This record gives sequence, structure tokens and C-alpha cells, in this order.
Amino acid sequence: MPKAPNPTARYDLIDLRVFIAVAEEGNVSRGAARCHLAPSTASLRLKGLEAAIGVRLLQRQARGVSLLPAGRVLLDHARRCVAQLEQMYADLLPFAQGLTSHLTLFANNNAISTHLPDDLSRYFATHPSVRITMKERLSADIVAAVASGEADIGVVAMEEMEAPHPALDYWPYRIDQLVLLAPPGSALAKLPTVGFADCLQQPFISLQQGAALHTFLMNKAAAMGVRPNVRVQVSDYRAIARLVSSGAGFGIVPLSALDATDKEKVDVLHLTDPWAKRKLYVCLRRQNSDANPFLVGLVATLSPDAGRQGAEA
Repeated sequence: MPKAPNPTARYDLIDLRVFIAVAEEGNVSRGAARCHLAPSTASLRLKGLEAAIGVRLLQRQARGVSLLPAGRVLLDHARRCVAQLEQMYADLLPFAQGLTSHLTLFANNNAISTHLPDDLSRYFATHPSVRITMKERLSADIVAAVASGEADIGVVAMEEMEAPHPALDYWPYRIDQLVLLAPPGSALAKLPTVGFADCLQQPFISLQQGAALHTFLMNKAAAMGVRPNVRVQVSDYRAIARLVSSGAGFGIVPLSALDATDKEKVDVLHLTDPWAKRKLYVCLRRQNSDANPFLVGLVATLSPDAGRQGAEA
């Protein structure tokens, strides 16, 4: 019968680290050495851990140790616990080194892949002690996250006639255009104009499921009652361009994501759909507009119009 956990016994992070090391090495002495402990000390810690949990974790053998079923379960949990703690230390370290502010920025994949890298580089040049956590989200989810306080600032795409959230301020960021990439010499390239509906029967190269642009285009197709023929899903815009140039299919990407080399290898066709013109905006909660000087500086970097209005105020 397994023993019940000993309510008076205790184990700590060092015990878990010793257990992980011994389990991975398959040997108490080598595991103890990894933790800079004597083998006898490591053995005592392992026995204390087993007593605290109330079940045997390791099978002692002549040439080492092996995990028992409970040990395999604990190893998985212990690794995750230690990894989470290491991440906590990593997140806190910048504060100990003089971090003055931490901001959370949500943006769609268009902004993250094309515009934000250079803009954030300029921001960090004048605000080196600020840390930014940036996450990709759909525009609707970004608005909700900023309004609820989950994110400090967002970069979203808004369609014509879309009502802004009443609790947010919006500042113009960029204007981009979604374009169709077609293999050289394709029949679509010969049309005078091309709309999204014209290319839905073609094999598509798209971003991976869950990417903001992929979800956006799938929703537009669903509204037309069509399911696109997605042939390949890739992780970035450059991969889409390379596959289209090889003749594997068609793709839709922001024009700003293409460089001169991409444009030489594919036919770039502007879509006539009104939503293909993407207006990007910076958004943040109104009560935060002047509360955090580091946030104000980021907004001014991303949208000079906001910075000028703040200076005039």
C-alpha cells in the first residue's frame, strides 16, 4: 500500500532540482555533482522528498537509479515548476538592473512583421531601460485587451465604418495595402482588376492557422460562402512569396512585407476590395493617455500626430 504524505515533512526547490538532476543522469553521484552537492546529501534530500510525497520515486540499482511511475509524473511537474521559476527570475532581472518601466504591446502580424521593428528600435534608442512585451493578436482581440487593461497599448487595423471603442483613443499609425501574389505569367495577372472573389478557386499559400491575417481572410471567404483551397501554410510573408514564385500557388500579403527581390519574382496585384486597404491605428485607454511618460513616449514614436498634440496640450 502506498504511504500517505507526511504532513510534517517538507521539500523545497533544491530537492526538486536534485531530483531532476538525478533522474536525468540516472545516477545519484552524477546528479549530486550537477547540483554541487555531496552524494550523501543528495541521497538524504531524495529520501526526504519521497517521505514528504508519500511514495517511492526512484528504483535504486547497482549501477544507478531509474524512475518509478510516480517519479515520471513528478519529473514532468518538477521540470515545469523549475522552468516557470526561471522565467520569473528572468522577468524580474531587468527591474534589479534598473528597469524603469514595463509596457505590454499587442499588435496584428502585419505591424509586427513590417513596421514595428524599426519603430521600436528608435524608441529603445531614447528609452533603453524600458522593457516591452509584444504579442500578436487579432485586431478585435487587441481592442478588448487594451480596453480591459490586459495590454497597455495596441496596434490595430480598422475597416471603413467600423465604430471605435468608446473607452479608447486612436492615433493613425500606417496605411498598408493587401496584395495578391501570383506566379509569373498567371491568368489572373492579365485581368484589368482583381478582387478577392476572383482568386478564391486558386490554390493558396497562407500563414499558419491562428495568425491574424489568416483568420481575417478565412472570415472574409466564409462571408462569401467559400472555403479557400489552402495548399500550404507557412510561418511568414517571405515564405509565401518564395512559394508563389515557385508556382506552388497564390498568396495575399501586405505590400509593405515585400522587398524588391520579392517583387521581381512574382506578379503583385492590388485587390479591389475596400478592406484590402489596411489602416493601422495605435490605440490606448483614455485614462492612460498622459499617466505614464514611457507610454506617452511610445505613442509619440509610433504616431507623431499624437506626440504633436501632446506637446501642444
